[in-house]
Amino acid sequence: MMNHFMVLAVLLPLKTCYPTYTQQESLVFPVTYLNISKDLALQQLLVEWDVGKPAHDTELAMSFEIQVRRTGVTTATWTAFHNVTLDKSVKPLHWVWNSDLPLECMSHSVRIRSKAEASKIWSQWSSWKTVLGLDTSNNSGPQIFPNEKVIEEGSDITLCCIGRRGQIIKEFFLDSADHVFNHTNSQLGLLTVKNVAHQEVPHITVYCQESCSEAQCHDHAILFVGKQPDKPNDFSCQTQDMRTVTCTWSQGRETYLYGRHSPKYALFEEFSQKPVPCTVSCSKQCSCSWDRGKQRIWNITVTVENPLGKKTAMDNFDVTHRIYPAAPFQLWEESTDTKITLYWKQRNKGIELFCQAEVLQPDGKVELHNISDTYLHYPRITLSGLQPYTEYTARIRCGAAKHFWRWSEWSKARNIRTKEAPPSGKLDIWREITPVLGGRNVTLFWKQAPDFQANGRSISYEVTWKKVDDDAEAESISFSSVYNSTRISIDNHSYRISIKAKNDVNYSLPSVLIIPRSTGAEAEVSGSELKEEQVNGTDDGIFISWEPRHQYDSYVIDWCNYPMLQPCDLQWKRFGPNTSSALINSDAFVPGVRYNFHIYGSVANRASLLEKKTGYLRELPPLLDPIVEKVDLTFNAVTLSWDSYPTNESQYGFVKGYHVYVSPIEENCSLKGSRKHVLPDGSVLCKYTIENPEEKRYTVKNLLSNTKYKLVVKAYTGGGETPIGNFIYIDTPFNSNMLYLLVLLVIVPSLIAAICGLKLKRMKECCCPIIPSPNKSKVLSFKEFKTGPEKILKLHDCIPDMLAVDSNAKAQKLHPWSQLSSAATEDKIDVHNSSWIYSNENEEGDFTPTPTSSQTHAWFENFAYSSHLAVESDPYQRRETLDASRPELSLGLYHPHYYFDIFNEDAASTPRETAGRKGSLRYISQTAVHCLGRRL
Repeated sequence: MMNHFMVLAVLLPLKTCYPTYTQQESLVFPVTYLNISKDLALQQLLVEWDVGKPAHDTELAMSFEIQVRRTGVTTATWTAFHNVTLDKSVKPLHWVWNSDLPLECMSHSVRIRSKAEASKIWSQWSSWKTVLGLDTSNNSGPQIFPNEKVIEEGSDITLCCIGRRGQIIKEFFLDSADHVFNHTNSQLGLLTVKNVAHQEVPHITVYCQESCSEAQCHDHAILFVGKQPDKPNDFSCQTQDMRTVTCTWSQGRETYLYGRHSPKYALFEEFSQKPVPCTVSCSKQCSCSWDRGKQRIWNITVTVENPLGKKTAMDNFDVTHRIYPAAPFQLWEESTDTKITLYWKQRNKGIELFCQAEVLQPDGKVELHNISDTYLHYPRITLSGLQPYTEYTARIRCGAAKHFWRWSEWSKARNIRTKEAPPSGKLDIWREITPVLGGRNVTLFWKQAPDFQANGRSISYEVTWKKVDDDAEAESISFSSVYNSTRISIDNHSYRISIKAKNDVNYSLPSVLIIPRSTGAEAEVSGSELKEEQVNGTDDGIFISWEPRHQYDSYVIDWCNYPMLQPCDLQWKRFGPNTSSALINSDAFVPGVRYNFHIYGSVANRASLLEKKTGYLRELPPLLDPIVEKVDLTFNAVTLSWDSYPTNESQYGFVKGYHVYVSPIEENCSLKGSRKHVLPDGSVLCKYTIENPEEKRYTVKNLLSNTKYKLVVKAYTGGGETPIGNFIYIDTPFNSNMLYLLVLLVIVPSLIAAICGLKLKRMKECCCPIIPSPNKSKVLSFKEFKTGPEKILKLHDCIPDMLAVDSNAKAQKLHPWSQLSSAATEDKIDVHNSSWIYSNENEEGDFTPTPTSSQTHAWFENFAYSSHLAVESDPYQRRETLDASRPELSLGLYHPHYYFDIFNEDAASTPRETAGRKGSLRYISQTAVHCLGRRL
């Protein structure tokens, strides 16, 4: 803390010349008297001293060095220099030292030395002069200093606690503050608190505790933390009636000091040098009033003071220029439907005033009206140009007409309503026409236009309709103010419909609609021949534009705020003839809902549908993905169909087309004609785009056969599409063409090779057969054929199946190895149709073809028997003759079981057989022998 010095010595004027001395020693004047005292309230040491100097010296400039020391400290606690000019008067010198430590805490000692300013030699130090502290007394308990001290917020403070003799200060602290506690000795403790802050509580408590635990072993003190008062702000003085002067000001910031430490205000008049006889009162604002008497000019000083400081403010004024009138009172009025005359009373008699009326309009606007004729007994103001049956709020204030100082306070506000009048303006009306059997239903809507005023307490509506080309009486119906629509039924004639508003005074002007005649073929209602045009939404609404037509005097756009409701809440808006676009907005508009707009041109109250628009405030992705209803697969393509997917207003946006995503399950896609699409997880899909929303069939080509694929179809709008998911999984079939190719390239050659090998083996067996031993024949092993030691097989015991050469066409068509029926009627072969019969001329089985016209001899050779067969070559020989001549062959000829075509192109043959093949000869071989009913 800064120490402040206060010089109490009387200073005399300095002279320009000083006496001169030959020796500096003669200028040394020691202190001859020293005394100190202390002011505990201000925590100051008061030092008083005197020096001896020659009597003939009139003035002498002296310097003094002053040192202060505390108990227990060998060096000086504080050193200061004090300069003063001494005169011939004998008066002691004074010096004040402000202590940063309470003077009660310990003893303080002071000493002084001096020198003339012209000299360089200091006198001897005076003896130490001591003022005792309480540390030398024997207290009954510990004591804390300072106690109940007011401290400025943010400052530092040092406290001490003095204990009893023989006791040790154990604890010295305060709540909620940073502090440093140290000992000077066991009996005295010091506590330094930095940057003291205001607490929510009224004061801060400091605690001190000796090492004992009895009640007399502790003490506490209280500290108040606050701020200096602010300078009184907006200090000014004025009068309302020229008799009483009132000064007002604002208090400024909070000081956090209350009670006896709270700020104290005092007013002082500088001209009279007297305190102002008024009592200060402060709430939101401080004020002080007194009787001015006859004084006109005043110079008032206000002083605010608390223990931490003092501030002042001043106001100098002429009271005749500080007139602050009292607020007008007792307002009343007289009114018509468009005028209000307002009266009031005022207290400032004899003072010329200038007043002002404030009128609050129904739309919130404020109008000010000045009034100069306030000299009347009852001042008044007339407000004109008002709306009928409308409530206004008015209040009055006044100021001095001469030497205007400030307005008075406002009078109490008064609510005034004008009288009723007929409704002004017209209703805004519209219609919706629905054709029905034999006529039309017309739904009428009305609302109050911006320029419409009800001008009355209650309002109702009257709807009237009448045929345009008929003198029949008009029909009408009335509705209360809660209704804004109705429906009427009319026939196909042209009708004039009017709607009027009515209050207790009269009707408004009618609003008229003309419904044209319906011919049945006109499209005035539905407008089905008009194509809907898509429009775009913005953040502020949906922008609509249309082609202007010069023949119309206005345009109307209607729409439904909630198009899904039936009936919907029809809205409409009118535009002038020079308008061709509009931004339609509504709090009901939400993204993802399709709104339909109809644009009408109106002339002479007749409206015609011109254009239709549809759009979204903001398009969203489709609600649902297309459901693939049919999947057609080939080995290299898949065709997807989603015929039932809707593209109408149920969607959250205009469906612009579809995306088909395809990818093999185990690898990324790189199909020809597609674009890559990367999913958030990094996987890649093939993307195909269909830009026609009505195209609901797509074929993905260039697929691999026998491969698993995943597919999904997504619809997209101007708002995008939903995240990809819910794949369809397919397996492409095996490519049969590849199988055919495999058969042609691998299996067929292998089969041909096998057949060729088999044919070679058969041809070898036919050309070079291995003749087995007759003894190994199974036939000879039968007991029936054994006669003695030899095995004999007689020809009539064995019936061969058949041996014949036939050129019959049926025989040629038979496939090798076919089995014929064993029935006798089906197995007979007509030998007369045989063109050739082969004979076995040698054992090697060489066959020589012989013409049927000659007699044929054939050797039949079997492993078990052999015989010579002679057959007549006459083709017309009767079968019975043949059978009778060769009874042993008849059974064999007519019971064949198997045959084999050895002249087939694929069969192996000898050269002679090959020659016989060219004559289309067929050899029917014996494949089995029936012996006595057994098959060998």
